[in-house]
Amino acid sequence: MIILKRFFVNGLKYETYDNFTIYQLLSYFNYNQTLFVLEYNNLIYEQKHWTKLTIKNNDKIEIVTIVGGG
Repeated sequence: MIILKRFFVNGLKYETYDNFTIYQLLSYFNYNQTLFVLEYNNLIYEQKHWTKLTIKNNDKIEIVTIVGGG
């Protein structure tokens, strides 16, 4: 049985039937993975964990990019 999963990235709702990891999601959106902090369901995760975290229904992902300035 295929189940629809809803998840949120920076407050925007997405839906999928596919199974994929945080790493695959970030690659799909073409994020430069050295310039942001990832919050997954209210916890900060280091990059080494992104290939193990699988998107589930109602997950909340916040991507905070690092911007330099002066």
